[in-house]
Amino acid sequence: MENYDLKKVHEANLAILKEIDRICRKYRIKYVLDAGTLLGAVRHKGFIPWDDDADVAFTRPNYDAFLKVVKRELPEGMTLVEPKDLRDGKAFFDFTARIIYEKSQMHEDTEEMQYYGGKLNHLWVDLFTIDELPANKAASTWTLFLHTAIYGLAMGHRYKLDFGKYGVMGRICVWILSTVGRLIPMSVIRKLQHMAAVKDRKGKSPLRYYSNYQPDYLYVTLQKEWCEETVDLSFEDTLLMAPKGWHEVLTWVYGDYMTPPPKEEQIPSHSSMKIKIMD
Repeated sequence: MENYDLKKVHEANLAILKEIDRICRKYRIKYVLDAGTLLGAVRHKGFIPWDDDADVAFTRPNYDAFLKVVKRELPEGMTLVEPKDLRDGKAFFDFTARIIYEKSQMHEDTEEMQYYGGKLNHLWVDLFTIDELPANKAASTWTLFLHTAIYGLAMGHRYKLDFGKYGVMGRICVWILSTVGRLIPMSVIRKLQHMAAVKDRKGKSPLRYYSNYQPDYLYVTLQKEWCEETVDLSFEDTLLMAPKGWHEVLTWVYGDYMTPPPKEEQIPSHSSMKIKIMD
């Protein structure tokens, strides 16, 4: 089948989610549905009807445990892609690991897709990490600034930069950081990002944040008790793990999360692409 069929997209994403759930329950690892996938579980008991991607998150200890077992557990047709896997670790897309559905194609075979070795030309489920954020305001601000700056350095190793989406100051900052970043090996930048994420992991702060999202999501601050324990929520034809404080998480991110957006905004985030699912 070669068209943008949301039913097929949901089936592919659900297959990945079920594998993540199976692996985590087998090894007693906790994960949580995240972002629009969590919202879909609560508001629609499954996928948001117009959504076309899926997200899960792990606290750092659970994330590390998952990475140790996932490669040997994934079935044929699904693959873990880590940031270090892009062009032998020399290219940058983001700091997020993902499980791809190999029998899918998101883009035409463009020069950009070839740059990333075709690894990003599939449907996937993002794997986000939840790390400790210092409770001290100055320390937390510094941590988030470090992540933003490191991300800017890494952008020097991206295929191409679209400066048109930034304001004047944004363009200047991105240009400076990315230019400097080109002089620093991507392997070093990844180490810096990991150090920034785990340096405050002392268990004393009640605050948590998503350390490998894009910088525009760093404003999301979670309470430890919201995300470190899980509950099962109905999702399509199965049960998947969600944060115990799902109401608090969704309220922080979306506000009045039970009210759907206007009809004109109910469009897939990848609607400009022709997603192919190969049966």
